Amino acid sequence: MGKILEDFAKKKKIKYFMISFTDIFGAQRAKLVPAAAITDMEKEGAGFAGFATWLDMTPAHPDMAAIPDPKSLIQLPWRPDVAWLASDLVMAGKEVAQAPRNVLRKLIVEASKKKMRVKTGIEAEYFLIKPDGSAISDEYDTAEKPCYDQQAVMRKYDVITEICDAMLKLGWGPYQNDHEDANGQFEMNFEYDDALMTADKHSFFKFMVKSIAEKHGLRATFMPKPFSNLTGNGCHAHISVWDLAGKRNIFADKKSDIGLAEKGLNFLGGIMAHAKSMVAITNPTINSYKRINAPVTISGATWAPNTITWSGNNRTHMVRIPGPGRFELRLPDGASNPYLLQSVIIAAGIIGVDIKADPGRRYDNDIYTDRTKDSEVERLPENLLDALREFDKDEELKNMLGSEFSNAFIKLKNQEWRKFFSHLTTWEKDNTLDI
Repeated sequence: MGKILEDFAKKKKIKYFMISFTDIFGAQRAKLVPAAAITDMEKEGAGFAGFATWLDMTPAHPDMAAIPDPKSLIQLPWRPDVAWLASDLVMAGKEVAQAPRNVLRKLIVEASKKKMRVKTGIEAEYFLIKPDGSAISDEYDTAEKPCYDQQAVMRKYDVITEICDAMLKLGWGPYQNDHEDANGQFEMNFEYDDALMTADKHSFFKFMVKSIAEKHGLRATFMPKPFSNLTGNGCHAHISVWDLAGKRNIFADKKSDIGLAEKGLNFLGGIMAHAKSMVAITNPTINSYKRINAPVTISGATWAPNTITWSGNNRTHMVRIPGPGRFELRLPDGASNPYLLQSVIIAAGIIGVDIKADPGRRYDNDIYTDRTKDSEVERLPENLLDALREFDKDEELKNMLGSEFSNAFIKLKNQEWRKFFSHLTTWEKDNTLDI
């Protein structure tokens, strides 16, 4: 590996490197390493205690080494004397199988064995709120239908443009910024990339948006449903598969009326077949289920799916096909782990391709107003516990993701559910104190 990072530090005047990894719950962990020490870290990695993070470990486990990946290197646009690096976790000379980035890397290799190179783009929505989290940060953002609101987006011009300018400088190809469907909510789109690169960018994007918001005295949240009366934060994923050279989109078929080749339909079929179980990963928090099972918001629609259905260019379904050669999975939310989101998409897709899965009937109705019978379509789980039970039953998907990861995920998430369930809420007191 040589001295790639040391040379970069000298050339770019870097004082510190942030060696970062994302744990199972999506929390970003890091150590700040002075540039003078980076050469050793590049070889040996930065040391972490796994039990101190959301990984299934005990205090007795040996140190984990976070080995930085130079390909992920990003100089912080808002703090140019610091550089960020995604890293891969190693323990006792072996990769940590439950570590999300390692899970994704393994699945990318599996896909390549089948001559598939998965490329994705994500649309990570977020709110700009007051630092204490009590309300949105713009008191004048009160429209019933605030989506694309020109005045509202310009009132946050300084924050939005600083983030977009950063992405331009990084070469991410940002191409539009808009006020989203909820008051105080925004979305910023950048070009799609190979799944690992998209995951690294997704991870950094969340860090960057939060950091720049704080710089402006605000707080950014990707929480799925921070306000009960407003549309929640989605993280839609656009998915295509290419040949190994990355030159030919093997999902594309000009002769198909929906623009998807047979392999694309099979990949989609895998996602449809495993949607009930993969939702535990795409929508991984207690709060997630208040987005996908929400009542109508003040704007008139939740824009979130609650049925396992696919369509053409129709946003009311779980999957839509907005153009040839790709499809959009509208299920994930802002709490989704950047690495596990890509992992579960690839895992379900590989299964679908292997068995030539049929995605089932296409629906083109407005499923929000033209309700289908429960016997006709499957519905998504209504809470995290149900989703975890569905995931635990799905041996095929668990095996594809890896047993060590799957067992750790189920264990830690069930612990989270039990903590929530034992918590006494204000609602309970308001509704049952005098019974």
